[in-house]
Amino acid sequence: MRDEEMKALNAFQDNAGEEKIDVSHKLKIGIIGTGWIAGDHMTSYLHMPDAEVVAGADLIPGKAEAFFERFGMKGVRTYPDHKSMLEAEELDAVSICTYNAAHAQCAIDALNKGVNVLLEKPMCVTLEEAVAIRKAEKASGKVLSIGFQPRFDANMKKIKEICESGVLGKIYYIQTGGGRRRGIPTPFGTSFIEKETGGIGALGDIGCYSLDMVLNAIGYPKPLTVTGYRSDFFGKNPKTYPFHPEYAEKFGVDDFAAAFIRLEGGIILDFRIAWAMNLDTPGDTIIMGTEGSLRIPSTECWNGTVGGPMTLYHEVAGSQVETVIPVIEDNGPSLFDRKIRTFMDACKNGTKAPVPTDQILYNQAILDGIAKSAELGREIEITIPE
Repeated sequence: MRDEEMKALNAFQDNAGEEKIDVSHKLKIGIIGTGWIAGDHMTSYLHMPDAEVVAGADLIPGKAEAFFERFGMKGVRTYPDHKSMLEAEELDAVSICTYNAAHAQCAIDALNKGVNVLLEKPMCVTLEEAVAIRKAEKASGKVLSIGFQPRFDANMKKIKEICESGVLGKIYYIQTGGGRRRGIPTPFGTSFIEKETGGIGALGDIGCYSLDMVLNAIGYPKPLTVTGYRSDFFGKNPKTYPFHPEYAEKFGVDDFAAAFIRLEGGIILDFRIAWAMNLDTPGDTIIMGTEGSLRIPSTECWNGTVGGPMTLYHEVAGSQVETVIPVIEDNGPSLFDRKIRTFMDACKNGTKAPVPTDQILYNQAILDGIAKSAELGREIEITIPE
C-alpha cells in the first residue's frame, strides 16, 4: 500500500468512534465518465483498502485508458459507454462522473442492473429526470447517494446543529448563495457550458451546494413556489475566454441565477449564485429566526465550507448580543474521502444513503423551478409527484 493510502486509512481508524474497515469484503467499482471530477473519485477510492476499481467507461475513444494509466492502474477494463460496461461486468457500485445531461440515464441503467450508485452533483438537469431516477432507485432496492461532500464538513454540521437546537426560534427567512467573480469552468473543454451536455450552468454546478447547505440545516422543507431569473452575459462574451473566444458561441447555460422561493412552514428563501459577476460575493448566508439569527460568511469561491467565523445574533436577559462561533479546524480525512467512505459503508451494510434522494429531489425541484420560471418570466408552483 502506498504511503498516502496508508495515511488516509489511519486517519479513519484513529478517529474516536470510527469502526475498523472490513477489508475481507472488497467492493468492485466501476467509474462512468473519466473527466475532471472522476480524478477525485479515483484518488479517494485508492485511499479505501476495501475498494477495487475494476472498470471504467467513457464515450471519447482512449480517454478511459489514459485516465487509468495516469493513476498507474493496470488491468482495469475499459468500455466505450456505460451500457456495455454494465452488461460485461459484475459490479457492486459505480461512480457516475459524466456531464450533467447524462446523469439520469446512467443512474437509471445502473440501478436497473442492480448496482449501487454514487451520483455526482447536480442530481440531474430536470425534475422529471429526478423523479425517474428516484423510481428506479426504489424499484432496485440499491443505495443511491448524491455527491454533496460539503455535508461532511464540521462547520456545515455545526450550522445544522444550531438550527436544530432551537436557539433561532422559528426560522422564517433565509438568504443564501455564493459564486465567483470570474470562474466559468472551462479548463477541460466545454462540457460544462454547452446546453446539450451541461443542461444548467452555475445554477446546478454550485447552486445545488448552496441550497443544500441551508435546506439540510432546516430539515429540507418542501418547496412550494418559485420566481426565478437566469442570465448569461459573461458566458456569451468572447472576452471572457482570452485563449478560446469561440467558447462564447458554445455557451448555452446560465452564468448567474437568482430566485425567491416559498417553502413549507412559511419560510422564504432568497437565493443567488454566479460563475461570473462584477462583484466579489453576492452576500453572506443569513438564517433569520424569531429568537435569533445566524450569519455565515461567504467564501471567495464556493469551496464546501464557511468563509470565516459565524455570528449568532440573539438576546440575553434583555440585552442584544452577538456570539461568535469559531471556524472548526478539521484535520481528518478529506471531504471527498468521507463522501466515498460513507457511500461504501452504506453499500456494504445495506443502510440509508448518506445523501439520500428523498432530500435532493427537493433540491432538484428548486433548480428546475428556477429554470422554468426564468423562461416563463413569472412565478410558478412546484409540483413534486408522490
